[in-house]
Amino acid sequence: MKNLFLLGMGVSLVFAFSSCKSQESAYKKAYEKAKQQQAAAIENPVQETPVAVTPVTPVTQPTQTTPVDVSNVPVRSESVNVISGNGLNNYSVVCGSFSLQANAERLQKTLKNAGYQAQIAFNSGNGMYRVIASTFADKASAVQSRDALRSTYPDAWLLYKK
Repeated sequence: MKNLFLLGMGVSLVFAFSSCKSQESAYKKAYEKAKQQQAAAIENPVQETPVAVTPVTPVTQPTQTTPVDVSNVPVRSESVNVISGNGLNNYSVVCGSFSLQANAERLQKTLKNAGYQAQIAFNSGNGMYRVIASTFADKASAVQSRDALRSTYPDAWLLYKK
């Protein structure tokens, strides 16, 4: 029985190694085909035709600022202390909340590199570090800033400082 098993394994190994052998003729055919395509490309180069470009003048329309109703925009009210930054106005746009200060500092650095005056505030009630991208005295400006930031930070929200 053992001899039969060894014989079967030997035949299987021989079959496995012989079936994986690469065919030199297949490589040769692919090489010759590539050479023919390369020779044809050299003999018949692609003719480039110039494209006429017409300059476009931008259409400018006067911008109209319509008052935005911000009375139904949700705002969280929290008591926070500024850890890193210049201080907060009444309304702030929060881009991230972290339980670890190092994570908050990482996002603050990212926001500063993007041109924001990012700050970190700590909410001692729940132990969360809030990363604030911008701060405003009025709610309408804060809503506009939050909406602009939502393209990059979809969970951005408004904070009202107690």
